[in-house]
Amino acid sequence: MDVSLEDVSVKGISSVTKTDLDYCDQLGYTMKLIGLAKRDEGRVEVSVEPTLLPKEHPLASVHNEYNAVYVYGEAVGETMFYGPGAGSLPTATAVVSDLVSVMKNMRLGVCGNAVQKPLHERVLKKPNEIDSKYFLRLRVVDKAGTFQAVTSLFASHDVSFEKLLQLPVEGQEVAEVIVITHHTTKENYENLYKKLTELEVIESIESCYRVEGGR
Repeated sequence: MDVSLEDVSVKGISSVTKTDLDYCDQLGYTMKLIGLAKRDEGRVEVSVEPTLLPKEHPLASVHNEYNAVYVYGEAVGETMFYGPGAGSLPTATAVVSDLVSVMKNMRLGVCGNAVQKPLHERVLKKPNEIDSKYFLRLRVVDKAGTFQAVTSLFASHDVSFEKLLQLPVEGQEVAEVIVITHHTTKENYENLYKKLTELEVIESIESCYRVEGGR
């Protein structure tokens, strides 16, 4: 499928904090920068963003200069390709491999002389077709009625809680509410996020991330 860079939803890691990582760990998750491509019934979604994964997920064990490609297929189930993605020797190997491929194609006379049409027509998922869990860290006013206001707003957008933490912030009249939702559509999540920014009892949305892996 011919997917362009403009089709990819991109979010970097500059906003990730140690506090986020600590809460992820407390809730049984780790965070990885994930490039995601998912196809369902001919429609695709593509994104690159910091993503929470359960600690038992195969990608959770990938650290330092190592990279991995995790594939889930209807016929084969789970497969993963794992190896070093940085450093002098891995980089040199990749460069030499590319040069060998170029030389081989030049000898065969196939450098840019043939046009291959994509097998599938480009069809992107709409927000109401993208399904995921989400992590939200909210800073709220620590008073009676706040929690009810927050939970009512979630319920009105058909978003339910899978995991929830509520912790007071020492020395301040605010608390942090950390939520991992059940599966919901991106459309529901985005509508909820907008309303959360308008809710008086919420001082700020400190962070938000996608959650993958598990059901």
